[in-house]
Amino acid sequence: MSIRIRAVEAKDRKQWEILWRGYYTFYESDLEAGTDALWRRLMAPSSDGPFALAAEDGGAGLVGLAQYLFHQTTWSQAPRCYLNDLFTSDAARGQGVGRKLIEAVYAAADARGASQVYWTTQQFNHAGRLLYDRIGKLTPFIKYVR
Repeated sequence: MSIRIRAVEAKDRKQWEILWRGYYTFYESDLEAGTDALWRRLMAPSSDGPFALAAEDGGAGLVGLAQYLFHQTTWSQAPRCYLNDLFTSDAARGQGVGRKLIEAVYAAADARGASQVYWTTQQFNHAGRLLYDRIGKLTPFIKYVR
């Protein structure tokens, strides 16, 4: 598998949408209603994002995606980078695609002078957490939502 990480482009819409649907299906969510709006935002991001990266495997097309954004925080003068979405196709799992996507987000965050890159996942994402435990640091924070 020869993987190239690059920005998502308008020509990627169909392949991106397959990955996007796989992502929200994995998390047992229904994000279908916002897909068109998200695509428009990804194609014309504000200065803080959201931004989208694709993992492309020459003959297989897109096999992974990462979507991230930057924001200010009261805890640092530097922005932080939130890795909002990370997904790889079933065929690409265990092939280093997720790591390459995270490393590309790290590079984008470094270029912006971000003080931190962070993400969340669900407890049942065992395969993802094996990677995250190697490439990131688990924090004790608990997330609440309204």
